[in-house]
Amino acid sequence: MSILWLLCPIIAFGSFVDAIAGGGGLITLTAYVAVGLPPQTALGNNKFASSSGTLIASIRYLAHSQVSLLVGVVAIVFSFLGSGFGSLLATRYASTYLNYLLVFLVPALALFMMLKPDFGQARSRSRLFVVLLGMGTGLVMGMYDGFFGPGTGMFLTLIFTSVLGLDLLKACGTARVVNLASNVAALAVFLRHGVIDFSIAIPCALSAIVGGYLGSSLALTVGVKVVKPVMLFVLAILLLKVVVGMF
Repeated sequence: MSILWLLCPIIAFGSFVDAIAGGGGLITLTAYVAVGLPPQTALGNNKFASSSGTLIASIRYLAHSQVSLLVGVVAIVFSFLGSGFGSLLATRYASTYLNYLLVFLVPALALFMMLKPDFGQARSRSRLFVVLLGMGTGLVMGMYDGFFGPGTGMFLTLIFTSVLGLDLLKACGTARVVNLASNVAALAVFLRHGVIDFSIAIPCALSAIVGGYLGSSLALTVGVKVVKPVMLFVLAILLLKVVVGMF
């Protein structure tokens, strides 16, 4: 019970962040490991709770028409394919090189967001362009998620707005739907292997639902003014995780 008093507020906060910008798993998974859960149990519990929070956030974004169904469906299909290939790569190659790449990539992305005045504004793209780039985005980010993982939702948001031309809020909503699909797929595997501690997972899932609802509500109400700072916050956490993991 004492673990839950510590975990539940952190899980709620991580879900809150995730609903706005993605990357909440950087916070929540760290919390599960910090309280002493075995790695597989930590991963399973994290997916159980994050799926609940992401589901609520996805419903909120869908209800407010802030999801591009065309991009979302295409990206979901190809992210599944990419995730399988990425997982295969992870069994054969270390993630060391990706760590070094992210050390340079993450600050560059942060500078791009801060220095580009029209970041997050909608831009017109042809349907063919959107479909082809949606396929490519799903495949590449699925591979990243299967191989490494941290910050996938935030990277999806960045690509959806910067490359595919979605406005930032719709990019957030679309990323949540794509993330939900990958979370559910991973959750099914953890459930099958029985590595979830439901005495911890269920209270944390309820906390994630609260965080997901509040985060998506704030994003839908305030918009870019809250999404962009939270994305920069997630980039900072990701950079810290990568640098710490290298030493």
